[in-house]
Amino acid sequence: MEDGEKGPAAAAAGAVAAAGPVVEKVIETVEEIAAFSDYRNAYKKQFCNLARRIKLLSPMLEELKENKDPIPEPTVRTLAPLKLALESAKELLRLGSEGSKIFLVLERDRILMRFQEVTSQLEQALGELSIDDLDISDEVKEQVELVHTQFKRAKERFDTPDDELYNDVFFVYNMSTDASVDPAILRRLADKLQLMTISDLKQESLALHEMVVTSGADPGEIIEKMSMLLKKIKDFMQTQNPEMGMPAIPKLLPFHEKSKVPVIPDDFRCPISLELMKDPVIVATGQTYERECIEKWLEAGHNTCPKTQQKLRNTSLTPNYVLRSLITQWCEANGVDPPKRPTQPDKALSACFSGEHAKIIELLCKLSSQNIEDQRWAAGELRLLAKRNADNRVCIAEAGAIPLLVSLLSTTDARTQEHAVTALLNLSICEENKGRIIFSGAVPGIVHVLKRGSMEARENAAATLFSLSVVDENKITIGASGAIPALVSLLSEGSQRGKKDAATALFNLCIYQGNKGKAIRAGVVPTLMGLLTEPGGGMVDEALAILAILSSHPEGKLAIGAAEAVPVLVDVIRSGSPRNKENAAAVLVHLCNGEQQQQHLAEAQERGVMGPLEELAQSGTDRGKRKAAQLLERMNRFLEQQKQAQAQAEAYAQARAQAQAQTEQSRSLSLATFLDL
Repeated sequence: MEDGEKGPAAAAAGAVAAAGPVVEKVIETVEEIAAFSDYRNAYKKQFCNLARRIKLLSPMLEELKENKDPIPEPTVRTLAPLKLALESAKELLRLGSEGSKIFLVLERDRILMRFQEVTSQLEQALGELSIDDLDISDEVKEQVELVHTQFKRAKERFDTPDDELYNDVFFVYNMSTDASVDPAILRRLADKLQLMTISDLKQESLALHEMVVTSGADPGEIIEKMSMLLKKIKDFMQTQNPEMGMPAIPKLLPFHEKSKVPVIPDDFRCPISLELMKDPVIVATGQTYERECIEKWLEAGHNTCPKTQQKLRNTSLTPNYVLRSLITQWCEANGVDPPKRPTQPDKALSACFSGEHAKIIELLCKLSSQNIEDQRWAAGELRLLAKRNADNRVCIAEAGAIPLLVSLLSTTDARTQEHAVTALLNLSICEENKGRIIFSGAVPGIVHVLKRGSMEARENAAATLFSLSVVDENKITIGASGAIPALVSLLSEGSQRGKKDAATALFNLCIYQGNKGKAIRAGVVPTLMGLLTEPGGGMVDEALAILAILSSHPEGKLAIGAAEAVPVLVDVIRSGSPRNKENAAAVLVHLCNGEQQQQHLAEAQERGVMGPLEELAQSGTDRGKRKAAQLLERMNRFLEQQKQAQAQAEAYAQARAQAQAQTEQSRSLSLATFLDL
């Protein structure tokens, strides 16, 4: 054999060795894509859709990474095009996240062409992927097929970005330096490009220089024109807001001279009109706007938050009573006439009065103070009010309490922290409040409490995560926050109530395939087995329900098998409650379909599982009957194989005995013949 040639065994070994790096690289690329954020407004919809579809491939990649079996060589070859397609997508998404906003608008045709190329590349790569040959769950296979279908549709669609934005940028870009620009155009550009502050403009200038240098275009001319355009926007914004560079912190400024007009704090200005707000309202993302301005924005057909560009979950507008009160105080302190609010009836205000509105506003002012005793008292009162009834939960959230409570999750005062997380728990009972809590960035703070708070605070943090994870997309957010190891710790350390809170949260989170591996690696299986066998059995229901979910994961099967679960599962099938029998059978079905199925089937048979299974197949729950039937089929097939193996062994032993007898007989005849001679 020549040195340059490889035999089949060597080639297969090389393919297996190559599979790991390919999967690792693909996972790394998807993680880098998931880390991008703040996509540029001009193509925000396209960038977000592309990133969202790619992130849906994560469960497949996680299962491939966690699988101990080698990936076949042909399948490895089908992963290579996907790797290249994802790298192309990463570069495009990086451009959309970090590139110059203005440059991207002017390069519209080229950017749209790149979108089409990347979409086609990903669609083709997924089409060539040997998904049936991958050792992944059926649920994940369906998800990958769904993503492939989405890319097919996207390839046939052509979303046109904002024509008005392109025309405005192109118009100003081609103007002479000393020409004046219609303020309405500059306002639209500042708004749509999100160039509202000095920081925004500096960041745009740096991004512009970087893109021009790497694009191969004529840097001198482009930089000159872009700098002119940026300067026009900057001059316009400073005309509208002379103190735009100041920190956005509301302060009560002294007013010594009546002839001097006081500077309006940035937080009191509407982000759209930049005017002092007279009727501030909160949208679904938690941002505050002047009611008239945001209503016009919504009436124009927009479904996003103007400031963050996040898609609005709903278009409800709720009065920001705390900010309204602060604006009034500032006006009185600075000799300014308070802005007059519209005369139409405020429906939300009427609803809130029925939920002790006046008291809530007072509590929020205390919550905003720097006095720790005021904060502790206010958080405790809000906790009780939110527990009392649904109207209070709506009113407290609409008044703007959630961001204030979230800020207290990191406080060093244990009692205040406990009140804050429990108030959020009570507020999360209201479905609309779940989104508000997530959008306020509460999850990291809740996880912080779960890890380091008092035992009561940790338990209520776990219950809060369970409540929020009812929404499917929140399962991903919470799972990525580091909450799962902390929940597993609480599952072993908490009180009986705390263990149940942790278990319900883990159950809900592990419904999402991508969280199962995190829970298994955090050591949840030994903890669950301990709960199954502890005296009193107060956590058997919860432990079996979680094990039933985890047993469908390849790593979960190995962990449950290593924990010697079969005898315990057989006992539950024999004498547990109907629901527990069902879950125990579900776990056993997965165990008896893995690498060690023969060992598990033999152990279950030795433990006398056949009788309880036959009973479950006759009188169990519907799911219990199905699982029992599956187990009986596998058990009968296993017993038949054992019988055949035993029969073959007996036949072999009998044949060997006959052969030995014939040999002995031949020896005897030979000896007799010799003696006769």
